[in-house]
Amino acid sequence: MSSDRLGTSLQYRQKEKGYRDMALKLYPWVCGRCAREFVFSNLKELTVHHIDHDHTNNPSDGSNWELLCIYCHDNEHAKYTDHANYKTEVVAGHSEHVAATHNPFADLKSLLKK
Repeated sequence: MSSDRLGTSLQYRQKEKGYRDMALKLYPWVCGRCAREFVFSNLKELTVHHIDHDHTNNPSDGSNWELLCIYCHDNEHAKYTDHANYKTEVVAGHSEHVAATHNPFADLKSLLKK
């Protein structure tokens, strides 16, 4: 790898680390699509997705970011591959997916009283 390319790669990783650290401080460690929860030991599987797909657009309020697990992040980007191959409609940041809302432990306290 050339030194120019290596330098560019290092700069990108430093920028990515900066906005990733900020996003992980701003948002709960939960995938914005499937609601999978993360802890420190599996945090590497939680990615920062740029809603407008512009990795240089990193407002400090996090308004262009959402945390997605690696699977949902891959699915988000696959929409663009599908668009290129099959001419499907793609709107950045829009998903047909409905986020999970079921909480199996919501009524746990009352169940334990029985």
